[in-house]
Amino acid sequence: MSPTWIFVVSIAAMLVVGNGQSSVKPLVKTVKGKKVCDKGWECKGWSTYCCNDTISDYFQTYQFENLFAKRNSPVAHAVGFWDYRSFITAAALYQPLGFGTTGGKTSGQKEVAAFLGHVGSKTSCGYGVATGGPLAWGLCYNKELSPDKFYCDDYYKLTYPCSPGAAYYGRGAIPLYWNYNYGKAGEALKVDLLNHPEYIEQNATLAFQAAMWQWMSPPEKHLPSPHDVFVGNWKPTKNDTLSKRVPGFGATINLLYGDQTCGQGSDNEAMNNIISHYLYYLDLMGIGREEAGPNEVLSCAEQKAFKPSGPPSSSSN
Repeated sequence: MSPTWIFVVSIAAMLVVGNGQSSVKPLVKTVKGKKVCDKGWECKGWSTYCCNDTISDYFQTYQFENLFAKRNSPVAHAVGFWDYRSFITAAALYQPLGFGTTGGKTSGQKEVAAFLGHVGSKTSCGYGVATGGPLAWGLCYNKELSPDKFYCDDYYKLTYPCSPGAAYYGRGAIPLYWNYNYGKAGEALKVDLLNHPEYIEQNATLAFQAAMWQWMSPPEKHLPSPHDVFVGNWKPTKNDTLSKRVPGFGATINLLYGDQTCGQGSDNEAMNNIISHYLYYLDLMGIGREEAGPNEVLSCAEQKAFKPSGPPSSSSN
């Protein structure tokens, strides 16, 4: 990892004050008739989104602790790894692009809960009778413990060649799999993840950033991002409508996991687990699950995949 990248992360982390709130007042100017703002390290770069509440304005340390109450329990597998500061520092990269800053406060809160709903579900070691309930165990893992393969796809040997001895198994807050996904994420984050996939399990800020990259980036050029379908930036085509794809939380599941999880009816355990985490986090954040919208928007039970699965070379997980 480059020394410059580490330095920037360190400075950003130090600028978060103790209670998790930003102490920076936004700078404001008008560009081409539009109001744009710069809010210092947390939302930098003259963006319209930086004029809105930033994440540390409405989501603070104690709330993060409530959502992930059991992550540092002795039986957890990533004790001491994940923390609020890493999350808020990571988010600074994407807040100028609208992550948690699109619309008003409630809209931002819902997006943070939605993103963390995926995170909590995919990193949980909770089970039915676990202390605190099965939804209290998000961020228990930061990597796949017993991978059965290297997840090296030679189809991408010219663009994202596997590094000798490297394994591209699931790591991070929304686990990355396969050499090409590590390569793409590394390009976006300016970190050499193709040759050093282990960086994801060594640095919580980077692990959160890799997950936010998946949330904010379309899986293919002609598709929306999970962020877009959640905040209302995406308008379904006629084909989307025929495929029962509609804006909302269910479509985020579809974009991230496709027909591994979606289009399999309402009894799919993986889908319902992600939805349950989202609703639980809405409640804990004080928004209330009733703000999440009707069930058909939450679910992707009847949706056809945006990107149907094929052989490993065309699958993201």
